Amino acid sequence: MAGELDDFAGTYWGSRALLSHAPDLPAPYDDLFSLEAVDELLSRRGLRTPFLRIAKNGSVVGDSQFTGPAGVGAEVADQVRDDKVAALFAGGHTLVLQALHRTWPALVDFSTQLSADAGHPVQINAYITPAESQGFSAHYDVHDVFVLQVAGEKHWTVHEPVHLDPLRNQPWTDHYQAVAAAARDKTPVIDEVLRPGDALYVPRGFLHSAKALGGVSAHLTVGLHTMTRYLLVQELAALAASQAGLRTALPLGFDPGDPEQLGELMPAVVELFTREIQSATPDALAARLRRRTWSGNRPAPLPPLAHAASIASLSVGTTVRLRAGLRCRVIPGDPVVLQLPDRTITFPPATAAAVAELTSGADCKVGNLPALDDADQLVLVRRLLTEAVVVATDN
Repeated sequence: MAGELDDFAGTYWGSRALLSHAPDLPAPYDDLFSLEAVDELLSRRGLRTPFLRIAKNGSVVGDSQFTGPAGVGAEVADQVRDDKVAALFAGGHTLVLQALHRTWPALVDFSTQLSADAGHPVQINAYITPAESQGFSAHYDVHDVFVLQVAGEKHWTVHEPVHLDPLRNQPWTDHYQAVAAAARDKTPVIDEVLRPGDALYVPRGFLHSAKALGGVSAHLTVGLHTMTRYLLVQELAALAASQAGLRTALPLGFDPGDPEQLGELMPAVVELFTREIQSATPDALAARLRRRTWSGNRPAPLPPLAHAASIASLSVGTTVRLRAGLRCRVIPGDPVVLQLPDRTITFPPATAAAVAELTSGADCKVGNLPALDDADQLVLVRRLLTEAVVVATDN
């Protein structure tokens, strides 16, 4: 987006839509995606559902209309058929390439870095729309979206929310009539044509729709799955499961739909629950949030053969760095604890300074790590390579 990051964070993040035009931005998006990339994905990469959706005027096409068997030697029944996709696109359907943060290399790298910088999980889709066509009617998303116009022109209309800050279990279809009425009757906050290189920020809950104009239009939607305060509430409630009194069975014959019976139980339950929430510690809550959120995006891809070779050839002088996008936290002590998204690793206290340096994100050379001799440095780095925490930079 154009402007300063602090201004965006304080003025727009989660609260206001913002359109930035290409001349105010550093570059177009050719290095990220293109119409040629669309053709390659659909014809040469062996995509399967749900990596592709196809829609027209808000209606999603059944997978069977554009998939089929993969042929000899590949027992896959739902591979994307390029000929069927071509026919549907020629008939005015919009193509939605989903989860490009897992399938297109430039966007894998981009999403990995963006998630690390923003602190929220990232997904990336692409929408490719024929001329004068609309894929989806006015709706809202339950995550924030940055729209990057890659090719062609598309007319975007954005309205204020009818349901502020929706959670992931509060889709726009829950407010279908209010969404339709607002899109029809309210004045939009943005009513503009996006051209290649333009960018549009749409916070979750804001209504939006888009229509391609004179030619094929393609845009990326970079979705940030924003973590909310309600997430903390959910995990605080989960911590309360340690209270035996809250795990007690309800009375035999209990009717959960009877307000009178609920009224008899609620005071004791509320008291127990409140006590557990008030006694919860940040450490206990952080442990649950790490397990739930740190795996939202995978770290940078790891080439198995090259990585195995780097382990085998490790020597004094090898340079390594933390695997990009890997969330971790070092806790000094006896032992030193390295917290990862899916596990915890421990090390002797003498390695504390070296582990901190190796997980800092900077390049680290074996032989120059602090407080350890060469032999111990090799042992430590080999362990971190084997655990896929660090990667060699000179492969």
